[in-house]
Amino acid sequence: MRKTLSHYDSAGRIRMVDVSSKSPTLRQASACALVKMNPRTLRAVKRNPKGNPLEIARIAGISAAKRTAELIPLCHPLWLSHIDVQAVFNKNGVLVSSMVSTTGSTGVEMEALTAVAVAALTVYDMCKALDKGIEITDVRLLEKSGGKSGTYRAK
Repeated sequence: MRKTLSHYDSAGRIRMVDVSSKSPTLRQASACALVKMNPRTLRAVKRNPKGNPLEIARIAGISAAKRTAELIPLCHPLWLSHIDVQAVFNKNGVLVSSMVSTTGSTGVEMEALTAVAVAALTVYDMCKALDKGIEITDVRLLEKSGGKSGTYRAK
């Protein structure tokens, strides 16, 4: 079977993929992103006297996953049964990860990716006063399961 870009019809026009014939199954996806910052900024963020800035990033990621269809024009609105977003300090900055689940007719890769992207942007927003050179890197799908295409795991 030859793979094609699913958001184009046979005439090359943009379209929303028709998932009406797909069976609802448990579908899950996980993603990650890295927010790189210099050691001075990282130390300052860890000592923030006003609370943990990673918690607001986590909540922002959860909220973003729920709104993916509003942000990405051809994504289907989905009922998400679970969203978990984590943000943890590491030696290079902050590692953000997500796990999203649904029982539906289409996958949740975009929701998992949107969650980590927005959580990473939130970390940037909360730290930009100290360092405008913070970088958001390595936004990627780690794993997806369920549906006709089966399981994918990043190498």
